[in-house]
This record gives sequence, structure tokens and C-alpha cells, in this order.
Amino acid sequence: MAAPAEPAERAPDEDRPRPVRATKPLVDRVFRGVAYGNGALVLLVMGGIGLFLSLQAVPTLRAYGWSFFTENDWNPEQNRLGITAIVLGTVLVALVAIAVAFPLALLTALYIAEYAPRRLRRTLVSLVDLMAAVPSVVYGLVGVALFQPQLRFVARWLHGKLGFIPIFEVGTAADPVDPNAAIWSETRYTASAFIAGIVVALMVLPIACSVMREVFGQVPVGEREAALALGGTRWGMIRSVVLPFGRGGIIGGTMLGLGRALGETIAVVLIISPAFDLKLRILEVGTITTSSLIALRFGEASPSQLSALLTAGLVLFLITLVVNTLAAIIVNRSRSGAATEI
Repeated sequence: MAAPAEPAERAPDEDRPRPVRATKPLVDRVFRGVAYGNGALVLLVMGGIGLFLSLQAVPTLRAYGWSFFTENDWNPEQNRLGITAIVLGTVLVALVAIAVAFPLALLTALYIAEYAPRRLRRTLVSLVDLMAAVPSVVYGLVGVALFQPQLRFVARWLHGKLGFIPIFEVGTAADPVDPNAAIWSETRYTASAFIAGIVVALMVLPIACSVMREVFGQVPVGEREAALALGGTRWGMIRSVVLPFGRGGIIGGTMLGLGRALGETIAVVLIISPAFDLKLRILEVGTITTSSLIALRFGEASPSQLSALLTAGLVLFLITLVVNTLAAIIVNRSRSGAATEI
């Protein structure tokens, strides 16, 4: 009998794994293309807005130079234009709004996510979301008709109790205001950054609350139950699990609200009394913001004044861009749930 033939030696290439090319479904490729296209479109729109405002600002910067950023008066008749007081007023109104809206939004989100009964939770969520759908002009009218007559007494009380702090002071050494006088000037406490900030806070609250509530609802159930099983109270569980997990959402919602507060227009226009004074006194009558200035002066502006208004808009655009960029960096460094990982 003949001996069996020895198997032929395999080629070296046969033992190597062959690359497998996974063909993505058509739906995935279409979705990825649409997502890339939308992202590129957003970048193009933002870049186009920045480029347009920059080009429109060239005549103003040539005419006024750096004094446009250091002058606090806005008087086209005397050829004096500057945005120092405008930027300061914008920041003050936004900070007052965030100082009022942040604790309210955080406590509302915690109550809805952790304490509210299940049957009531959906109703509360709908009510908060409906607040975001109310037009800003309605908030402005409510602020003028309802809040302003009542908040002047609050402003007077703050002046009397905290007037030693410069930000709560009303009047100057040359024109003092006595909050304890029997007959006090009510008009000195109206149309202020304080009242405008509180009205803007109502507009900021639903946005910040929605972001925080969504993040709190994503806390892992196992970590909640583990904290309670170890003997913690509900507040202890919230403090040690929910709040650290939702830190990124809290920061993101607050910064998103700040961006909304910086650009609010109609409500502020209806409440404030325009004043181009460089002051930190939020309780005193008179202030101005960038968006309200543009809304008030845009219709009657000459070409040179229109360029100045667009330059002010460019400054507001850059401030908002910086705020949102910082918010993105902070959220990425302190993402939700990072503090609870082992």
C-alpha cells in the first residue's frame, strides 16, 4: 500500500486574519451625513453672523477707536458713543436674574425629581415647561403692572438694611436718599436693574430647571438605594448622590440661563428707564442693556449710528460666545456622574 501523501505546506498568507469591512446600513450613513451637515451648517451660520457684525463694526472702530469701549455716554448729537455703561448694565441685569433664578430652579428641579408625588410630577413638569412658552412681552407687562409697584418696597427695605454695601446703595453724596424718611421718593426705586433682573429671572428659571431636572432623573437607581440602605436620609442621599451626579447639569443649566439673560430685550425695554451712567447700584432707577439699546435706537438710527449699534451687538455676541464656551469647558471637566464613580 502506498504511503499517504504529506499535506502541502500552507502559504504564509493563509494563516493571517483577513480584514472584515463592516458595511454600515444606509439609515446609519444617512443619519451621520445629516448630523455632520447640521453641525457644519450651525458653524457656518455662527461664523457668518460674527463676520457680518465684524464688517459692520469697521466704520465705528475707525471713527471712535478704542474710546468706543471706554466711553460710557451714548450721545450721537455730540459725537460721543461708548458701551462701557451698556455692558455694565447688561451684566448687572443678568447677574441679578441668575442670583434669583438659580436657587429657585435648583430647588424646583429637586422637588419635582425627588419629592413630588408621581401623580403631581407630570403636572408640575408641564407647568414649568409652559413658563418657557410665555412670550417675553407678557413677562414685561406683568413686571410693569404687578412687580414694579411691589418691588419698590423691597428695594427700599434692601437699601435700608444693606445700604452700607455699595451695590445696594441708592443716591450719591451730592444727592442722598433716606430710606427711613416718612415721605420717601418712590420713583427712585423703580425702573431699576433689580426689578428688570427679577422679571428676567422668571424667564430664565424654566430653562435652567428643565436641564437640572433631566439630569437628576438620570441618577442610577442602584446608587440611590445604596445610599438609603446605608441608613442615609432622603436629603443625605440627595446631597451625597444626586447633587454630585448632576453637577454638570447644574452648571450647564445655569450658564444656559445666563446666556438667555444676557440677550433678553422686550421685557427689559418695558421696565427700565434708559440711563447711561456708570454705576453698580442695582436698586436705583435707570440702567441700560445692549439688547434694549438696540431695540430702542434701531428704528431711528442713521447709517453711522446703525454701525455703532451693530458694534454693540458684536460685543454682546462675543460675551455670549465666551460664556457658552466656558460653560462647555466646565461641563466637560465636571460631567454628570463623574463624582460618583469609584
